[in-house]
Amino acid sequence: MKSAIAAIDRAGILLVFPIANRKEPASLWSHFFPRKKMRWEWDESGDDGVADLWHLKTEISTTRQVVYTKWFQGRATYFSKPLFQAALRALNPKGDLPATLSAEARRILAVLETDSPVSTKALKQLTGLRGRENEKRYNRALKELWSRLLIVAFGEVDDGAFPSLAVGSTRVLFENLWEGAFKLTPAKAETEVRSTLTGDSPFFRHFNKLMNAHTPKIAIRSRKPISMPRQLKVIHYKDL
Repeated sequence: MKSAIAAIDRAGILLVFPIANRKEPASLWSHFFPRKKMRWEWDESGDDGVADLWHLKTEISTTRQVVYTKWFQGRATYFSKPLFQAALRALNPKGDLPATLSAEARRILAVLETDSPVSTKALKQLTGLRGRENEKRYNRALKELWSRLLIVAFGEVDDGAFPSLAVGSTRVLFENLWEGAFKLTPAKAETEVRSTLTGDSPFFRHFNKLMNAHTPKIAIRSRKPISMPRQLKVIHYKDL
């Protein structure tokens, strides 16, 4: 566990598992198994490293020494606390957070700020977003909250055949980070993020994409061109 936390702190941000065994974005798998391809198999022929890392990611998430999210492309992503704090502020530059969220995202966040963490099953029930007809709305709202780091993953809950990820409000579970984040100016926070992430990394590009999405676009109204007379008659003072 100590080795994993130290790796996250050094990098600032790491995926848990690699994407298609690529080196970038960097992951905990590549930290522990730098020369080994990951095989996503859970049968007897599967790699023990996958199962071990799966359990480790859950165990680390409740230490509060690092922060577990689904920030990058919906994948398990770990942040160091300093980078998370700066990114949280940079991605939420406006003070009135509820006004910047969809109705479903506000509903989910309100539940989590009352009771955190809760399982996916319980969260759907508490927000009235259960059922196939609400699946898209629920996933879209959750993605909205993950992308802005307003929620975090915090352990697992046994509420079915397979353990369910427990989700909680960042404000509730990491109160000190939340308070520290909103003491920063958005500009200062953005500078801190950009000084940590390398410009050619997928994490940096993802951060830029999210920042651009939150930047208000200025609408420019089109105007009809002003028609000019083809020829101006010159009037001499003698004609007056």
